[in-house]
Formats: sequence, structure tokens, C-alpha cells
Amino acid sequence: MPVQRFIALTALLIGIIMTTSAQVKVGADRLLTEERSLIEGKRIGLVTNHSALLSDGRHLADALHKDPAMRLTTLFGPEHGIRGDAPDGRTVQDGTDPATGLPAFSLYGKINKPTAEMLRDVDVLVFDIQDVGARFYTFISTMFLAMEAAAESNVPFVVLDRPNPIRGVMVEGPIRVDSMKSFVGWGPMPVSHGLTVGELATMANELGWLANGVRANLTVVRMSGWKRAMWYDETGLRWIKPSPNMPFVSTATVYPGTCLFEGTTLSEGRGSERPFEWIGAPYMDGSKWAELLNARCLPGVKFRAVTFTPREIPNVTSRPKHQGKVCSGVAIEIVDRNKVQPFAMALHMLATAKMVAPDSMKWRASSIDRLSGTDELRRGIDAGKQPDELLRSWEAGRANFVEQRARYLLYN
Repeated sequence: MPVQRFIALTALLIGIIMTTSAQVKVGADRLLTEERSLIEGKRIGLVTNHSALLSDGRHLADALHKDPAMRLTTLFGPEHGIRGDAPDGRTVQDGTDPATGLPAFSLYGKINKPTAEMLRDVDVLVFDIQDVGARFYTFISTMFLAMEAAAESNVPFVVLDRPNPIRGVMVEGPIRVDSMKSFVGWGPMPVSHGLTVGELATMANELGWLANGVRANLTVVRMSGWKRAMWYDETGLRWIKPSPNMPFVSTATVYPGTCLFEGTTLSEGRGSERPFEWIGAPYMDGSKWAELLNARCLPGVKFRAVTFTPREIPNVTSRPKHQGKVCSGVAIEIVDRNKVQPFAMALHMLATAKMVAPDSMKWRASSIDRLSGTDELRRGIDAGKQPDELLRSWEAGRANFVEQRARYLLYN
């Protein structure tokens, strides 16, 4: 190999390594180094799941439990449980965490908010869970309710920040109206909020989102090295599925749009190789649907026809829609993720699905309205409104949220 070519290749490899190895330090790492004073000498409650990994691969709960200077007393788990092995939608029971032997209270079942009795042995309540950047992802609802409980019991609340995996720049979708407040729409925010959990917690606390106007004694342990334009796979952090049906960063990229299909009779791809990236039903014509969608030239994506058969997958998916039936539909192919507008894309997908199968594609009305945060999406599409018309009708609310959130951004 000529010397000049060797030098050029070496420089290229060094550039690639420097680009891909940029290491973001998450809040959990900083808690155990620079911010230990927040928890040392205190009885610690931890709201967490399997995603709470430190840079050395240890789970935060295990690290705290084995640290002689710490006193971890109580664990709280969201949807899918503390170790992330409960299928979607399944109620999680209270129990004992097998790794630490500590009591593990479920916040996804009959109780979604820690009770005063659960916090009896807690001096500081810590939250560390990886979010995906969408309003209807239930982990942020768990955080807001845990904040309320901490405020009501005069327990300091600490959020250990982690990246928004789909960047901190996309804000998209209608604001959740008050009548649609639910566990998949707790905060009055757009579908894609473009915030980290630390920024969300700060915004909720400052704007009075907590019940009865209570305010938490909130501390956010910030990340270092994270920039708003970073995708998760640019952080140097290993991708851990935040929930069983979130296997890839590409899944999270389209999820703020395609999760809406949970509110329809089409399969959102649960029980397939590509949940939320493959959408279909036995009654659909995937080729016709893909043709209609590609004709709209939606930014950053293309569509191809696909067939898949939803099946139960242990610890991942139970009772998926159209289980055991061949579904025809579309696969979303991301060609430029920086241009993808997942919520707008989903509106076009819903509108064209109605065109392909007008008599078969049905709404699950209460579900689609909760996910949308308004009944205007369902009613608008049924009335023949175009997606761009619906988006314009929500623009003032979206723009106001963008202006509000600017005060609570912790990163550039």
C-alpha cells in the first residue's frame, strides 16, 4: 500500500473513531461521582427499570445496593417492571427484587403513584429510566406521579438525566387537552416534546403541572457531553431496549407517529420483527397503500409493501392484534432520519389507510383520542380533512409550547 494511501486511510479511521466514540456521561454516572452528597447518609428510594445502566455496565440499583456508603431501601418499577421483563400492557405486581432482595413496588397496576406508606422508609426519591421522547410513553407519566408523591410527602426528588434518543429538537403534534389527561397523556404537551426527562421534570414543576399546585424539591443531575442534535447512537452509549417493543433507535424514530395505530384496527407491528415500523392488517392492500404514500413524497421516508404475521413473543408481546393472521401493509424505510416528521407521517398513513380500506379500517375511539390528546384527529380524518390542514390547526399550540419550553432547556 502506498504511504500516502496508508496515511489517508489512517486519518479516516481516526476521524471515524473520534466521531463514533464521543461519550456522553449520564446523570447516574455523575450521581455516583460528583453528586454523591445528594444521597449519602439517606434512605434511598429508586424509581427505575432495566435501562438504568452505568457506563461500566452495572445497574444503578445493584451499584447502590453494594456500595457500603449508600442505603438503598425501596424500589419502584414502571410499566414492564423493574427489570423490564413484563410484556406490554400487562399489570405488574408488587414483589421483591431478586437481585437486591429489596421490596419492589409496582407503579403500573392498581397503583400508579407511590403512596405515603410506600415512601415511609425513603429520605430521597431518585428517578432513573430511559425515555424515548413521546408524550404517550408511560415512563414519563410515572415520573410525574412520583414527583407529586414526593412533593406531598416532603421527600426530595432527584432526576438522573438521560438522552432523548430521537434528539432534543423535534416538537410535533397537538397539545393534549385537559379532558384527555391519562396515563398515556399526563402532561399538556405535544406528542414529540423534544426534551430530556430532566427538562420535562423541571418544566412540570415550574409550570404547576403537579396536582393541587404542589412543587417538588427537585434536583436534576445533568448529563455531560450531550447535545440536542445528537441521536442516541451518536452518544457512545449502548442502546438498551427501553421497553420490549422498542428494539432499535429506528423504532423510536417513528414511534411518535406509528404508536397512533394502537388506536385503530390495524396492527402496529407488535409481535413482528419490526414493531411500529411495520403496519398492516389482513384486510389491507399493502402495495396500494405503499403506492399512495410514496406519491406524497413525505420527508425522510419511503414505504414498501410487506406481509407479517403477529405472534406472541414471551416477555415481549402478549395477545397482539390479528394474532396468527397474515397482515398486508407497509414497512417504513428511513432514508434521512434528520428529515423525518413522525407525527405528520402517521397522519398521512392514517388518511391513506382510510382510502385503501374505508369499510374495514376502524378507530378504537377512546384509544386514538387518548393517544392523540384530542378527538380532532379522528374527527378530522373522518371528515376528509387533509393532514396538512390538521397540522395547521394545531400550530399555534405547538408554537406556544416551543416558546414555553425554551426556558427549561438544560443543554445546547
